[in-house]
Amino acid sequence: MAEPAHNAQPSSVDGQTRRDFLLYATSAVGVAGTAIALWPFVHSMNPAADTLALSTTDVDISAIKPGQAVTVIWQGRPVFVRHRTPEEITAADQTAIGELRDPQKDADRVKKPEWLILVGSCTHLGCVPLGQKPADPKGEFGGWFCPCHGSHYDTSGRIRKGPAPRNLAVPPYQFTNDTTVRIG
Repeated sequence: MAEPAHNAQPSSVDGQTRRDFLLYATSAVGVAGTAIALWPFVHSMNPAADTLALSTTDVDISAIKPGQAVTVIWQGRPVFVRHRTPEEITAADQTAIGELRDPQKDADRVKKPEWLILVGSCTHLGCVPLGQKPADPKGEFGGWFCPCHGSHYDTSGRIRKGPAPRNLAVPPYQFTNDTTVRIG
């Protein structure tokens, strides 16, 4: 009786099945290893914990009288919070949109007409415009004046004169109650 040969070639179906399994298993381990190796690099692109902590800023507006303004810091940038007078609101409302370089209605820039909230960074070169303090020059249109290159903004923060190409930006904000606004 003849003994079966131990080194006999397996059938091509069995060899192909083993080869496919090894290919899939090796590929899966390679993909998992690559993902694990890349994760620290991808995770490093997320905002830092201190930045996330500053993602919102709550401002108590109860002490700000009409005509007054305060500057708060949000995400490392100055934000102007101005309690506008009825005269400032009227001036902003009566501006002809066709006169504006960056046309926006005042109503599109505020949630409550008496409160104007803007990122306090000139859209020309990023300087901080003057106009927050009572003694500051407010420019020809009663809003803000950037002394670096002479940009003038109106009482809605819209560019009216000078080299700035756009209006002062309106950050995301919401009124959480009658005395608090959350920026961010």
